[in-house]
Amino acid sequence: MTEGLLFVLAEPGEVPLAEFHEWYDADHAPARVAVPGVHAGQRFAAVDDGSPGWLAVYPLRLDALDSAEYASARVRSPYERTVVERLATLDRRIYRRLDAPGPPAPGPASLLLTVGMTSTDPGALEEWYLREHLPLLRAVPGWRRATRFRRLVGGGPDHLTVHELTDASVFDDAGYRRAVSTPWREEIMATVVAYERRLFAHHRTVTTAGP
Repeated sequence: MTEGLLFVLAEPGEVPLAEFHEWYDADHAPARVAVPGVHAGQRFAAVDDGSPGWLAVYPLRLDALDSAEYASARVRSPYERTVVERLATLDRRIYRRLDAPGPPAPGPASLLLTVGMTSTDPGALEEWYLREHLPLLRAVPGWRRATRFRRLVGGGPDHLTVHELTDASVFDDAGYRRAVSTPWREEIMATVVAYERRLFAHHRTVTTAGP
């Protein structure tokens, strides 16, 4: 089965934060993790200066999104429609996983770094990631793992890499600074026409029982 990721960015807008969390944690997200083929759900809060400020990620089998159970989960109640109408952003994206993510680490990542790119030379981008960038990052203490995806549905750059981190100290490590400053990286960045880098802290693990 083809594995993928449901990636949803949200900004409460006119919805009070307490109501936003109650809706997400008690209704919206639990309905999705209850769908067969949806492996898990995690919510994250932005810790950078970017917007939207909230991210939900659901690793899944892509065929789960074609199921009757998922179609039922997407039917909005009258109340949910009022919430969605008041949100400033609800940015839903679907990705196909490109490679195995490696052995899972215990528990959710404390930090999630998401890096999206669209390159005029996707083959070169792929080669750089596999031959240089990911090997350098994996050697950095606190870099738990990285998983790469390609966008199928929704906006944003074509390629997404989700990095799981233990804490922000990884950005001060000499190994990280080397990974983001090599000559090869400079060549690749010259081909990038869309770039999206966000940093999120873990907020909640989604369960079918809600909060």
